[in-house]
Amino acid sequence: MRQFVVVAHELDPAADVSLEDLPGTGRLDLLCRCVGAAVFLSHGIRESVRVHLVVDDAYTVRFDADRLRHLHPDERNVAARIRDALAAREDAIGHQPADVSPGVEIYRMGFSETVDRLAREGAVVQLHEDGTPLAAETPPADPVFVLSDHRDFTADERGTLADVAERRVRLGPKTLHADHAITVAHNWLDTDGYASY
Repeated sequence: MRQFVVVAHELDPAADVSLEDLPGTGRLDLLCRCVGAAVFLSHGIRESVRVHLVVDDAYTVRFDADRLRHLHPDERNVAARIRDALAAREDAIGHQPADVSPGVEIYRMGFSETVDRLAREGAVVQLHEDGTPLAAETPPADPVFVLSDHRDFTADERGTLADVAERRVRLGPKTLHADHAITVAHNWLDTDGYASY
């Protein structure tokens, strides 16, 4: 299983999501591109991939590629699912999710709870421009990549990652957009660490 945690620093869970202005709704455009990069292939959906969008350090919207139905790769379609998830946030009880649509759930869990839970499922890998070069690393069996949106991690988020992350890696010499970072991480795994094409 490949998992990606994306921290959304600007999206307000109570926001009135406008599908006409995704950037103006807490950079929802960027989050949609992250979901798309994580779950879609050309003419298909990847298997064994989950994306966790942490919103307002209070909720986590999860996309499970193995269970997704009728999700299309355009930003508006993905944004509508995120909007529906946020609208159902009060139905999430504790760590029991509210089902939104096949493959999409929302949990009442912030960043530390989400990352701590996922650390029991795989190796937590922080994607950061100051990490070890990716080419020098060996891909873990069940990676949980953690990255931030267009903002840096907060001090609390950095502290959580210092406690649970097994690795801190950088994808290349240039800082990438979050969705591009996900694509590069997928390629690294797809090629067994750039060893097999």
